[in-house]
Amino acid sequence: MKKLLLLFIGISSLVQAQKKDISLEDIWRKGTFRADYMNSLNSMNGDFYSLLNYENGSSTVDKYSYETLEKVATIVDSKDLAGLKYFQSYSFNNDETKLILGTNFKQIFRHSYLGTYYVYDIAKKSLDLIGTDIQEPTFSPDSKKIAYAKDNNLFIKDYSDANVVIQITNSGKKNEIINGITDWVYEEEFGFVKAFEWSKDSKNLAYLRFDESKVKTFSMDVYGKEKYPTQHVFKYPKAGEENAKVALRIFSLETNKTAEIRVGDYEYIPRINWTNNPNILAVRTLNRHQNDLKMYFVDATTFNSSVVLNETDKAYVDITDDLTFLDDNSFIWTSEKDGYNHIYHYDKDGKLLNQVTKGNWEVTSYYGYNADKKTIYYQSVENGSINRGVYSISLDGNNKKLLSNSTGTNNAAFSKNMHYFINTFSDANTPPVYTLRNDEGKVLKTIKDNAALKETIAGYNLSKKEFSTINVNGNDLNMYTIKPANFDVNKKYPVLMYQYSGPGSQNVKNSWNGSNDYWHQMLAQNGYIVVCVDGRGTGFKGRDFKKVTYMNLVKHETEDQISVAKELAKLPYVDANRIGIWGWSFGGHMSTNCLLKGNDVFAAAIAVAPVTTWRFYDTIYTERYMRTPEENPAGYDDNSPLNYPELLKGKYLLIHGTGDDNVHVQNAYRMAEALIQANKQFEWGMYPDKNHGIYGGNTRLHLYTKMTNFIKNNL
Repeated sequence: MKKLLLLFIGISSLVQAQKKDISLEDIWRKGTFRADYMNSLNSMNGDFYSLLNYENGSSTVDKYSYETLEKVATIVDSKDLAGLKYFQSYSFNNDETKLILGTNFKQIFRHSYLGTYYVYDIAKKSLDLIGTDIQEPTFSPDSKKIAYAKDNNLFIKDYSDANVVIQITNSGKKNEIINGITDWVYEEEFGFVKAFEWSKDSKNLAYLRFDESKVKTFSMDVYGKEKYPTQHVFKYPKAGEENAKVALRIFSLETNKTAEIRVGDYEYIPRINWTNNPNILAVRTLNRHQNDLKMYFVDATTFNSSVVLNETDKAYVDITDDLTFLDDNSFIWTSEKDGYNHIYHYDKDGKLLNQVTKGNWEVTSYYGYNADKKTIYYQSVENGSINRGVYSISLDGNNKKLLSNSTGTNNAAFSKNMHYFINTFSDANTPPVYTLRNDEGKVLKTIKDNAALKETIAGYNLSKKEFSTINVNGNDLNMYTIKPANFDVNKKYPVLMYQYSGPGSQNVKNSWNGSNDYWHQMLAQNGYIVVCVDGRGTGFKGRDFKKVTYMNLVKHETEDQISVAKELAKLPYVDANRIGIWGWSFGGHMSTNCLLKGNDVFAAAIAVAPVTTWRFYDTIYTERYMRTPEENPAGYDDNSPLNYPELLKGKYLLIHGTGDDNVHVQNAYRMAEALIQANKQFEWGMYPDKNHGIYGGNTRLHLYTKMTNFIKNNL
């Protein structure tokens, strides 16, 4: 028996030795583990969808059948367009007779771009320039007009009137007035750029006007390649400072007049949406504390407004796009007012008709409503907070049905008429699998299964990601562990913990690998155990678990990571003297804090692009969770590592991009100065002109090489 066992171990070791180890070049240069993804599809009228495809330097918009997944037509091919070699984006008008084609994009911030846009008439095969360096061109519902922004002003090009251009505003001025496009903080924290919307009858255009003249500016040196650097100067309201003054306006195409709409007292207007009644605009407002949300219905003929929905919370109310108006102008809405995020149905006057979903679990995505079947489609964590499933349910809350795999992560892309959806499934052991399903969840066809990636992965020394929970500070926290493939319980291993920990976030999830997962696997190959734990404040476990960190960001989150590290240190196979932690952005704040406040357990930490004091971060995000520094000075200062650099005992690597418009490099410089004045040695790396993502060319390869070397030398 012993001989057989030894033989088995020998064969296993030989097989393992024949497999390849992951290299940083595999991850960041060769794209060895890149999964095969579907291009982002656009659902069309009927049972069709379209894709933007590229081939031999040209681009096409192709039409496909949901039923067969076969291409049925090429709608436009750049090879046939004089003066337009290729395009990078497209959007249809309502009846799908025309497209807006975009090219020559120039990035402004994370989500915003300038571009050159054209209108393509499918029947006439004609191409017409809308404009250069414009933003967010959008068809009117009647397809006769296009609204767009340029130089902080709004314009309408009227194709029913000799292509005449109407300039709606003329007050736009950089760093002062913005019409129809959001400012930096709205774009980043409320997640939208286009701040104008057409009414259903194409007679009115509602838009937001931002007066940021009193908002303080932030400037960044851009070093570039010239003899002298330049400066990037933009308005950035930091916590406690003045925001842009936001006003709601409606422009009437019938009268050519603009009216300013008053909707009570507010600090923010995070969403505007026209209802199915062409004269009624839904407007959401928030107070500065973001704990009092009101939705108004504004009459575009009288300009009168009334509150139809008011949600309050002791902490804050999140903003989502989960709002659908039905034919009778009743509406579907999501809220976590019962303790978990669920779907609700209200009548046109804001009276609650029904709570559609119920339970101690969260709705994570709302996909849409099939009016013929009176059925809602959504995604939730009903089968565990690390999983995602796709479901249908009747508007009255009955007949709930699982339409996807029960475990793993399932995402749905529904056809416009809700008859079909493409389900994307993955779990920790299965790369993305795309299947076509009908609205009952029946699998009609497998589209992509990433078989080639599975074969590639099989040739590498990958370890299994083990999911579990760990009980610390009175909570069972979700956790995953990656151990070396040749793990031996009788040996002692160093541990690297990874986390983000921001409000409502999630790192421990049953889905396929991202780039960091492969890096963690590479570290496991080098004898490290990698652990990730989602502590208090993270998402998908209910309102109270998420909002317990209110007014004290990073306090409870830090306590949880330190407590986890101390529990890990008790394990017989963990080297208690070699436990480290790393994170990016919010996670960089966390890793810094853990190294200082947990200096009795953490030996090393890496902080990439960290916040080091919330006093330096923007109003909307920071005050949502902390209120203002004037109201909550202890919340800002008691957990800022700038205030206790003398606690540093372990090894510390601090990294930042100097062109980070989000978490400013000021955070890293101030942390460095605090450590210098405390006479604490540390390592750091600055990436010239790189933004919050720190990428481009060999940047990521260099960054992860630096981090790998730091871990090998110090942990």
